Amino acid sequence: MAMMLVNFPGSYAYFTPLTHADWHGFHLADLVFPCFLFIVGVSLSFALGRARLDPAQHGPALRKALRRTLILLLLGMFIDLVPRFYFTSFRSPGVLQRIGLVSLACAALFLKTDWRRQLAVLAALLIGYSVLLQLVPVPGYGPANLDPVHNLGAWLDRLVFTRHHLLIDWDGWDPESLLGTLPAIGTGVLGLLAGQWLRRPSVDAPTKVAWLLVAGFGLIVLGLIWSGWFPLNKQLWTSSYVLYTGGIAAATLGALYWLCDVQGWRRGFTLPLVFGTNAITVYALSELGERLLSKTKVAETTATGEPLALRTYLFEHFVAPHFAVPELASLFYAVAYTAIWGLVAWLLYRRRIFLKI
Repeated sequence: MAMMLVNFPGSYAYFTPLTHADWHGFHLADLVFPCFLFIVGVSLSFALGRARLDPAQHGPALRKALRRTLILLLLGMFIDLVPRFYFTSFRSPGVLQRIGLVSLACAALFLKTDWRRQLAVLAALLIGYSVLLQLVPVPGYGPANLDPVHNLGAWLDRLVFTRHHLLIDWDGWDPESLLGTLPAIGTGVLGLLAGQWLRRPSVDAPTKVAWLLVAGFGLIVLGLIWSGWFPLNKQLWTSSYVLYTGGIAAATLGALYWLCDVQGWRRGFTLPLVFGTNAITVYALSELGERLLSKTKVAETTATGEPLALRTYLFEHFVAPHFAVPELASLFYAVAYTAIWGLVAWLLYRRRIFLKI
């Protein structure tokens, strides 16, 4: 739900908290995707709990995780191909692709390692990624740097995918870079660790809450300290960003666990429940809908004579005229678009249809 509000504004006029930081820095919108990956890790620790205890089930569970990842990879690329299927210029990396890769890595780690080894993997991923981006020279560009175009991750993406298959194709880089998936796996591992902590039967609920809050605030502090030399950056998914956002996610999980599971408070959580039961399915459909609205042209043209996209036509004719503040118009469009897919999610939920990928 939050990803839709952030990703589908009506225009380029939006309130700062609902935009991603241009490069280094942090906005509220930069919290949405890492929280989702954190919850992927938490949910895997519950979904694979029984399979982990029986080595005979590891193979089938991993094959299922691999199949899910392949579906997400293909689905993400399919959405970017719609509607004209230009295979020479579709985007290869993407949000769904990253979710798939992170979930596969976390599933393998959960089944084959204990929490101590997972913690070691997390440290190796974050420290190793920092070394790669900050110390390893970039072929053809010189010393290591954190520039959008010339950093090691962008260079690797151009090498593997070519610039025509990246989101920012004119400069040749992508916010869901291949190399950046390594620290993103770290975000999922933090969720794995939190999930295993919640599943421990020997620990009482208040203690679980307390340590989630302590760990969360500790990670926030560590992330801020690390940002002094490896800045918070969603596009690069820097190691400091992993700790900072993971800390917020852990503290939030602790607070919600106390509110819902310990205190039994359920009022007001119907909407997140409805979206959460078919989260990836509804998000993928919303991405597909946005793609169709953006690529479908109407007879009307822009000021430069180019055909007007259907989404722009709908916004400029049916939303923007009713608002004096452009940012409010843009936000209303995002809310309305999210509400449409919320209705779809509600209908699926009412019919007990849970589409698992």
